[in-house]
Amino acid sequence: MDKKAMYKLSYGLFVLTAREDGRDNGCIVNTVTQVTSEPNRITVAVNKNNLTHDMVLRTGKFNVSVLTQKAPFATYQHWGFQSGRDVDKMEEITVSRSGNGLVYLPENANAYLSAEVIESKDLGTHTLFLADVTDGAVLSEDESVTYSYYQANVKPTPVPKKKKGFVCTVCGYIYEGDVLPEDFICPWCKHPASDFVPIE
Repeated sequence: MDKKAMYKLSYGLFVLTAREDGRDNGCIVNTVTQVTSEPNRITVAVNKNNLTHDMVLRTGKFNVSVLTQKAPFATYQHWGFQSGRDVDKMEEITVSRSGNGLVYLPENANAYLSAEVIESKDLGTHTLFLADVTDGAVLSEDESVTYSYYQANVKPTPVPKKKKGFVCTVCGYIYEGDVLPEDFICPWCKHPASDFVPIE
């Protein structure tokens, strides 16, 4: 299967934030979907490797910031290519707090939603959270970024040096070596070895 066919689905890119024991964290997700309007409910699938996943699972609350086409690649690097287990993602960035006490992005986002989890389902590598939307606001009229737009216009095209290895087709991470382990997980975007291609 050509996994790039999945890039044609029209879903967006978002920053999912949570707070636990006085600590804020967030990560990039691409699976926020409204499932009903009455009651107003959304779902989001979150990779279990993310610290934000564990915080949402334990607290039952999260915010979603809807990223725009004006968001620079640095936004994706900051929220998606490093782990909150290793760094404090709140240092030296501008955030605001909604009524539920969680942060959202006032810049590079056109809206935020606050939500409370009512049900979760284990999907293996991810957990699917079903949540009631409790608050939200429009922040700008800038166009929302889609995953397809990100792939075509934001993500830099990797320019590998003369090295033996494999490059992640999602984020551009380069694994150096002759053989890529079958169970390898990209340290930047958390995608599996099947999303890597050999460096030509």
